[in-house]
Amino acid sequence: MAGQFEAVPGGGAAVALDEVEMSILRSLAVQLLELVGPGEEPVDGEDPLASLFAEGPSKPPDDPALARLFPDAYGDEEPDFSSEFRRFTENDLRARKREDALALVRTLDEADAAGEAGADSAHRKGRRKRAALPGGTVQLTLSADDSRHWLGALNDLRLTIGTRLDVSDEDETENGGLYRLPDDDPRKPMVMAYLWLGALQETLVETLMP
Repeated sequence: MAGQFEAVPGGGAAVALDEVEMSILRSLAVQLLELVGPGEEPVDGEDPLASLFAEGPSKPPDDPALARLFPDAYGDEEPDFSSEFRRFTENDLRARKREDALALVRTLDEADAAGEAGADSAHRKGRRKRAALPGGTVQLTLSADDSRHWLGALNDLRLTIGTRLDVSDEDETENGGLYRLPDDDPRKPMVMAYLWLGALQETLVETLMP
């Protein structure tokens, strides 16, 4: 079904998206990568393994969206514990979020390349597949690993957009609030993206549940 993930034999998931939806997902994921920031590159001559033991920041980010992506583990009641936990975990968490977003972008890029080279060739070369459907829709088939990366990226995108819009799950469900925005509301495009990402995330969660 278009816009919903479905399970595939052997693990993983498949989703049908049109070219506009793929473009929107790629653009949002690239913006997420820019927000999270690049990885720390080892200094020339420095042991690359040293980065594994590098300490991260001890304070939460100033940007509200980043603060939502990297929240305090113990809240305001235990600031010292939160600070210590952040120092030793935030770098790894940032790396994982970058990995998730990069996996989403690469999947979409490979789907485009497969479309140019021919779907049959893509089916022979790897686990990620692209199949053309009627109406300009494309079916993407993800491996189990890629599906988990997509789930992480979709969650991060939704949290980021929700923070920018200052909305919550309650706003989504209470009296259909977000669905009732007038078309001339400047928030409408991003609200629609927020709701769409939520639907994708929900069906992917259901697909990956044992």
